[in-house]
Amino acid sequence: MSASPASPLLQLTGVGKRFGGVEALAAIDLVVETGQIFSVIGPNGAGKTTLFNLVSCLLPPSSGRIVLDGQDITGTPAHRLSRLGVARTFQNLAVFKHETVMDNILTGMHARLATHVLQAAWFLGAARREEIRAREAAEEIVEFLEIETIRDVPVGTLSYGLQKRVELGRALAMQPRLLLLDEMVSGMNQEETEDIARFVLDIRDERGITVMMIEHEMGIVMDISDRVCVLNFGRKIAEGTPAEMAADPAVVAAYLGQAEAA
Repeated sequence: MSASPASPLLQLTGVGKRFGGVEALAAIDLVVETGQIFSVIGPNGAGKTTLFNLVSCLLPPSSGRIVLDGQDITGTPAHRLSRLGVARTFQNLAVFKHETVMDNILTGMHARLATHVLQAAWFLGAARREEIRAREAAEEIVEFLEIETIRDVPVGTLSYGLQKRVELGRALAMQPRLLLLDEMVSGMNQEETEDIARFVLDIRDERGITVMMIEHEMGIVMDISDRVCVLNFGRKIAEGTPAEMAADPAVVAAYLGQAEAA
């Protein structure tokens, strides 16, 4: 499923982040290629969410460069990133709980709307046509995520697992090339976790979206990832296939607290 290494979708070179005297990330190099499911793992405090905050431009790096499909996005304002094809979910739920499932997903379409304010205010032809297209796309996402029966239900009344699915749908509505998933299955039961794993594979295989995910659930990481990057204390200690990472002594030590082999 991977594209040529000569043209990565995302490339980080020497990326670091300091908060005062604390070095959260140090000289991170990584490449995510088009069509990959790329997982970032590591113990709590390893720097995983900081890495995602840099890639999604919520924070500027203290050093290094971040390049998306050949374009340097280092320091790009976060609100512009959606138009460049990046969408994200968060570890903590960020849904509009008093709005319906459909309304939550439609908010993800906002970055792709092109009508100007007068057309929108008077709901003129272009605005009307765009609204129809947006609703058709949202309906398709609802069907894709198998949430048709709750499309008109306020999100706050749903289970945690379904709310996470709605958040995923809103991210898909942004029509990303790169989808960042931060602890997507945290707090889910086994059935919900298996559903998300299936959706992530379908997002890559059927929708052509490259996925980068932070995940503690090693089952899903080992089952669906193409490559895995391991962070510990803000440094990349290993990268490779899931099988390679499972056999790497440094990775075992980072997770199990064992002394690394000499």
